[in-house]
Amino acid sequence: MGDILHALPAVTALRMQHPYWVIDWVVEPKWSALLAAREAHGRDTASVQPLQPVIDKLHFAPAKEWGKSPLAGRTRREVLALRRALREGDYDTAIDFQGAVRSAAFARMAGSRLIGETVPREWLARWLFTEKIATRGAHVIEQDFELAAAVAGDALQPVRPWLPFDEKAEAWACHLLASTPGRPTVLINPGAGWGAKRWPIERYAAVAQGLVARGCRVLVNAGPGEESIADVLVKATLGAAAPLAPSLENLIALTRRVALVIAGDTGPLHLACALGKPVVGIYGPTDPSRNGPFGTRSRVLRHPASRRDHSRRQAPEAGLLTIQPEEVLAATKELLHDEATA
Repeated sequence: MGDILHALPAVTALRMQHPYWVIDWVVEPKWSALLAAREAHGRDTASVQPLQPVIDKLHFAPAKEWGKSPLAGRTRREVLALRRALREGDYDTAIDFQGAVRSAAFARMAGSRLIGETVPREWLARWLFTEKIATRGAHVIEQDFELAAAVAGDALQPVRPWLPFDEKAEAWACHLLASTPGRPTVLINPGAGWGAKRWPIERYAAVAQGLVARGCRVLVNAGPGEESIADVLVKATLGAAAPLAPSLENLIALTRRVALVIAGDTGPLHLACALGKPVVGIYGPTDPSRNGPFGTRSRVLRHPASRRDHSRRQAPEAGLLTIQPEEVLAATKELLHDEATA
């Protein structure tokens, strides 16, 4: 999710610069809502379409499912079908924004020029690139702009990404928030990709209690498998914080309407940034200069002793544990005040 949201501003800039280009995207099916609404059936390149604003066509690559049964006949047939579809696309250029061996291999299936970073996330991926770009930007979004600019030598300017509007999801979000007009709604996402990035749930609960005491409505986003984490937070607030397990379409629509998002280095935080919402980022082993909030009002809390480390450890990183709920509440107070006076 985060990789798509980091690449989307650059692809949006390409679309704005070249409205008649054909721009397609290879994506895991579960993240397709970031690129196209459920009702979308293509794109008119002459104008922006709310259902599918940036890309013309999606190619689905359920790579995690394939990885579970790599030798199965179904996997082989689906991989070959993807390769055939990419070859039939007759693309002039492919870009690997993710910098992984798997994503580079999919891009290489197109049989076209393949642009990637000189120093990609996974070193072996560089051997699949036909053109390597030495990026200079610190943030991954800045690096992705440099990759996109290499397609035609454009001087691309930073833009806010275009995300699709799903009408059913927008109606759901409007109905959900209609009961508390005038109260600022804060969305908390306590989960994280792995344990070292996860701030203790008891501290998130203390933040939620403080926000409820200030008159905020607090919603807790529970991603797949994170329902028990959200339940701890809800119980700590005696039910004042409401748990949600929204679809990705619904999460996009809801995030458009909240006053603030509090999260670690996770997809929902990057979604809030993409939508221009204020965020409080609670960081530990990942570097906010590369993966932090971008393009929106934000406060990042991170201990100076924290070091970049993508090891999938389960225990919270030591520096992360030095961050206290009072610091997060102070950051939320500042951002909510800025939002109210903007």
